[in-house]
Amino acid sequence: MATDQAAANGPGAPQSDAARAAFPRFEQTFPTLTETEIDRMRRFGEVRQYKNGERLFETGKVGPGMFVILSGHVSITQRDGLGHVTPVIEQGPGQFLAEVGQLSGRHALVDGTAEGDVETLLIPSQSLRALLVAEADLGERIMRALILRRVALIQAGVGGPVLIGSPSLVGVVRLQGFLSRNGIPHHVLDPATDTDAADLIARYSPSPADLPLVVAPDGTVLRNPSETDLAYAMGMIGGPIKDKLYDVAVVGGGPAGLATAVYAASEGLSVAVLDARHFGGQAGASARIENYLGFPTGISGQALAGRAYNQAQKFGADLMIPVEAKSLDCSKSGGAFGLTTECGHFLKAKSIVVASGARYRRPAIENLDKFEGRGVWYWASPIEGKLCAQQEIILVGGGNSAGQAAVFLSGHASKVRMMIRSGGLADSMSRYLIDRIMATPNIELMIHTEIVRLEGAEGGLERVHWRNRRTGIETAGDIRNVFLFVGADPATAWLKGCGVELDRTGFVVTGSQCEEGKPVSGLETSVPGVFAVGDVRSGSVKRMGGAIGEGAQVVAALHGFLGDKLAQPR
Repeated sequence: MATDQAAANGPGAPQSDAARAAFPRFEQTFPTLTETEIDRMRRFGEVRQYKNGERLFETGKVGPGMFVILSGHVSITQRDGLGHVTPVIEQGPGQFLAEVGQLSGRHALVDGTAEGDVETLLIPSQSLRALLVAEADLGERIMRALILRRVALIQAGVGGPVLIGSPSLVGVVRLQGFLSRNGIPHHVLDPATDTDAADLIARYSPSPADLPLVVAPDGTVLRNPSETDLAYAMGMIGGPIKDKLYDVAVVGGGPAGLATAVYAASEGLSVAVLDARHFGGQAGASARIENYLGFPTGISGQALAGRAYNQAQKFGADLMIPVEAKSLDCSKSGGAFGLTTECGHFLKAKSIVVASGARYRRPAIENLDKFEGRGVWYWASPIEGKLCAQQEIILVGGGNSAGQAAVFLSGHASKVRMMIRSGGLADSMSRYLIDRIMATPNIELMIHTEIVRLEGAEGGLERVHWRNRRTGIETAGDIRNVFLFVGADPATAWLKGCGVELDRTGFVVTGSQCEEGKPVSGLETSVPGVFAVGDVRSGSVKRMGGAIGEGAQVVAALHGFLGDKLAQPR
């Protein structure tokens, strides 16, 4: 057992300078607990013993929770689907084994093997969440360590799937974006430069349509999988939920949906969150947000969304991503709403929060669909930034998201042509972003301008034609990457036929806009018990701060609705 003095002296297992260098915030990432702290944790777990060489947890299999080492040492190694084993770190008495995925019982990303006889305190996922809430100071240290460990795995490319294919291949870019936006570690091997990747290509003899190959941690090889197929292979999606009745199901994992999940779960409601792609929504793709309260130096959308995602897990919300809502049944058979999803889930909830947001509009450009994902992008992450390094690119749009993307991409591209149909940015963009765009020498603002045609081959976009709307003059340039941030269409197709009222443009009508004389919350729809928050709501301000505020505000309305239901005679 670790003593208080031993814990004060440093980690429970001696670490090399290389190990410390690999984890810049080493003491926070791998803290050592005192005997007193471990004693406070005992009520949340049970003691388990392991023999030399026995696995405590295994890559690609559901992790049992968090282990606190009472005696002995555990070696942590990374093992990919190609059979490569890489040492990560060794941990000893007083240290704990887990990363943020264990808050929700996800697959382990690394192996943990006993080095000699080991005694541990095993704290299952549900009890771990209870510990984080009940033991505030200790919980803060543990939570910080769990997050830092996941960040370290992502930065090092440790754990997760291996993508086999050229880094510029459309499928590689697509899957890299999906994994990155969901905070899943992964790495890419190019068969042109990596022998193992070339051997795998030779063994499976894939056709061009089969690329990229994806090797899951358990060794399963997938041929150019969809995001959903990859999510199943990674254990991101479990089996259908048949019996659980949630207090609230939130459709959409953007800022509004995550805010609803955090506040509702922290107040004791059982919460499920569904999103078709990744947490964070459009805001999650923002390179830097500088006008959100409390972050004077700015924060990336991915970092902010990731924090909210982890908070929701901490309070016990079930996050189901990528799971797309297909239809909503408002008949309330059995006293509950029914959500059917594209992947076969059927979920029951006493109330629904519509937070499915809006998607960037696809303008009427000739050949647009032909080049989506092959030179035409609706987001700007470091992955796309690398693709357009030292190239001239075009960015279309005049809102804050477009401005943030233009500034970010200007650090990669040789020139950013920023095109807008109107005569200026003042009506649609924050002043600080306008000033920054004007001060960036390789951003050229082109007003009254629109793209009219795209050209290219199977390899992707090669040439773009644009036109000045006032003069009618058409110009063409050799452009291989176009970024579109144009308006937004509501993601409300899944509400068809359920009775929820939409406005003429498809956004959800709420509150006073609903049927006259109907006493409803300002966020309740025309169907009692169904609420709408964020960009999907008609009349919302379409700003991240507003979406988060509505996500918090709706929880009071949920309590009111659920309280009324409980008070009704049976």
